[in-house]
Amino acid sequence: MIKLLGTNAERNGFLFLVLFFLSLAGYAQKKVSLESLLIELTDFSAVAKLPDPVYELKQVSSYDRHSTSKDKPGWFANEDHTNFIRQEIQEGRKEYVMMDEDGPGAIVRFWETTFKRPGTLRIYFDYEKTARLVISGYDLMKFPFPLNKGLLAPHSSYEPEAKGGSTLYLPLPYQKHCRVTWEDFSDPIQEKRYYQINFRKYKPETKIKTFSTKEFTANNQLIGLTDAKLLEPVTSTVNNTPTKLYKFDVKNSRSIDLPNGSNAVSMIQIKLNNPSDYNDAILRELYLMTEFDGDTTVYCPLSDFFGSGAGNMEVKSWYRTVIPKENMISRWIMPYQHRGKIFVMNTSGKEIDVSLSITTKPWKWTSSSLYFHADWRYEKNVEIKRGEVDKPIEWDFIKIDGNGIFVGETLSINNHMHKWYGEGDQKIWVDHEVFPSEYGTGLEDYYNTSWAPVVLYNTPFANATRADNEDSFGENTFTRTRNLDVVPFKNRLHYSVEMLGWDNGTADVAATTYWYGKKKAKSNITRNN
Repeated sequence: MIKLLGTNAERNGFLFLVLFFLSLAGYAQKKVSLESLLIELTDFSAVAKLPDPVYELKQVSSYDRHSTSKDKPGWFANEDHTNFIRQEIQEGRKEYVMMDEDGPGAIVRFWETTFKRPGTLRIYFDYEKTARLVISGYDLMKFPFPLNKGLLAPHSSYEPEAKGGSTLYLPLPYQKHCRVTWEDFSDPIQEKRYYQINFRKYKPETKIKTFSTKEFTANNQLIGLTDAKLLEPVTSTVNNTPTKLYKFDVKNSRSIDLPNGSNAVSMIQIKLNNPSDYNDAILRELYLMTEFDGDTTVYCPLSDFFGSGAGNMEVKSWYRTVIPKENMISRWIMPYQHRGKIFVMNTSGKEIDVSLSITTKPWKWTSSSLYFHADWRYEKNVEIKRGEVDKPIEWDFIKIDGNGIFVGETLSINNHMHKWYGEGDQKIWVDHEVFPSEYGTGLEDYYNTSWAPVVLYNTPFANATRADNEDSFGENTFTRTRNLDVVPFKNRLHYSVEMLGWDNGTADVAATTYWYGKKKAKSNITRNN
């Protein structure tokens, strides 16, 4: 016990100061920095609750500036390159501004691609006249600090001295301001420059430690560990309920009751014990369903849920792993407050031998906790159009009403034509926005690659897991999941893609959307259960 001496006024004053500094210490723990963002990046639980401190997720991109409104010409315009905010002169240089945002904030994803690279990328912080990051060429692979492929990955089409791009996931926080510019070595610009920059916009009172060389150096070991974790994710078993293995034949459906009380599923593993059952038809007829606190939150074919789309293709990502004909693994955190149940449903009419492993861990349920959802939508013969004059449509992945966080999707396309179908832009509207927070530059760009058609690749947060033919005919699957670039929404979220291609045709489209929501949050997806 500490005995306080002096008058009542002196003691009260001392206690006030103690409480004041304790409150500052508590607030300081929530200061956003390179270190805190890297820790969050490899925390599976981070996306299962409302963000603290609060932020909005925004994007700037090179989308065609003729797209201004749904009800005006140009909404499907497709010249999604070399569109900058403005030009400015810096120390005699002409620089094209790609991003110009007041803080506090943090860049959490930077995607770019081009055909030829000469020029200089610069990133300025906090109104400084000299850029803290200078990159030689339109090429994030020349980032001035060493990074591995977890935080900086070249696209499948990347050629060091020619076309192709890359995606940076190293977070770049800033307190006051951030400006990203491009200085081209030709005037006027001869090559097409594409970009997407996702960034967090925090509330004005949020305290940020701005990115610097000193910060990178101080966190060099953590950066290496983060890279390694992203490339080889392992779900911690500390304080987890031991994994339970269930083996059964499924003719209709089987369910597993989870431990009562506040818990979270931390891993699901599913294996079909008869190798011949790993075919497109059966995997689309076996459904994973979850029920938490009385609500169905997941209803999805197994192959789509785990990111393979149609079939059993390899997936190596942060949240999911598929080893073909061996194991399908989910690392999505799925909290519940009272009761949980997991179903395997068989609609094929054939008896299927299934092994199901479920790992749970205790979860402290708070007002910020969210339920995990996966909704599947499938539509046959969706029309794909060549351009705006052919009257294309926007195909909805999902509409959600309520409070939650959007964390990604798997898009599976059965393309009926021998031409690329993915010229369309992804669009995300949050709450009551008139213009979308995210306006993309093409399907493959959104999935962290460039220069279609599809080439198979696996990275922590974006993958192309199936491509039947080089010209994109047949089955194709893309999947992208989010961590630092999740999209919080207070009231609603609307996510769609333009159905634009190199020719007019049709495709069968299946989309699995992953999201977290409060108890009353609901999507517009109709389930058949």
